[in-house]
Amino acid sequence: MKDVKVATVTMESHPGEIDKNLKKVAFYAREAAEAGAEIVCFPELCLSGYFIEKADQAYSLNRSEDMIESVERLSLSLGICILAGLVEMMPEGKPYMTHVIAGSEGLLGRYRKTHLSPPEKERYRQGHEIPIYHQQGYTFGVLLCYEAHFPEISTTLALKGADIIFIPHASPWGTPEEKIQSWSRHLMSRAFDNALYVVACNQMGETSGGLTFPGVALVINPAGKVMASYGGKKEKMLVVALTGEELKKMRGHRMRYFLPHRRPELYAGWDIQGSHPPSFRGDEGK
Repeated sequence: MKDVKVATVTMESHPGEIDKNLKKVAFYAREAAEAGAEIVCFPELCLSGYFIEKADQAYSLNRSEDMIESVERLSLSLGICILAGLVEMMPEGKPYMTHVIAGSEGLLGRYRKTHLSPPEKERYRQGHEIPIYHQQGYTFGVLLCYEAHFPEISTTLALKGADIIFIPHASPWGTPEEKIQSWSRHLMSRAFDNALYVVACNQMGETSGGLTFPGVALVINPAGKVMASYGGKKEKMLVVALTGEELKKMRGHRMRYFLPHRRPELYAGWDIQGSHPPSFRGDEGK
């Protein structure tokens, strides 16, 4: 991986206030470009705001496509890669929770959340692909919020060649300090176990949808150590330089680069689709 400067933004996004949210994304994208960042990550559903109730009626299909095109145009005009989220409407049925990935040469993809939380499953459809994206000199993947709790996804991205995993959130509980503590339990492990960078951010503020999001942003190196963090009640953008040398050092370590020593033949077939592992009983302790 070449050296790359990344930006990650914690920002307020109100449900349905699309024009206002787009203007805010444009403002921070310009700030990131001026700071020398090549890629900027915004929170989950930052363009649309976070919908739970009546997600399938959030707005029209055309409005959904307009948001995606707006991000693409912004990326082209600034020459920077932008990651931004929205409720992606479909011609019929449930929408997707989608993160748009637009590069300096146009739209790279739409990452559709594959692992939905229990409340989200009732209102959204699940994606079925875990892609990676290539920019000039680095490769990355995206996880959305709840997905960070599934180690298999991060490992899949690492095995596909990801140098960085961006993890945008719309996670509404707790104070900023509690959220950082919560993220520290698993995001550092995703970086350390897979020898890659993790870049995360959350929505912030009390929204018109009745939810309160703690403002948090975090950048973690391949050794699982925090490079930069923010927790507070104001919008904030972190800009951090990630180096290929640090990645190379971790992946060249005899004991700390675990992926080459996996034995996938031992793992195949262990999972029981649609049920818990045999040793777990959901009613234990009752």
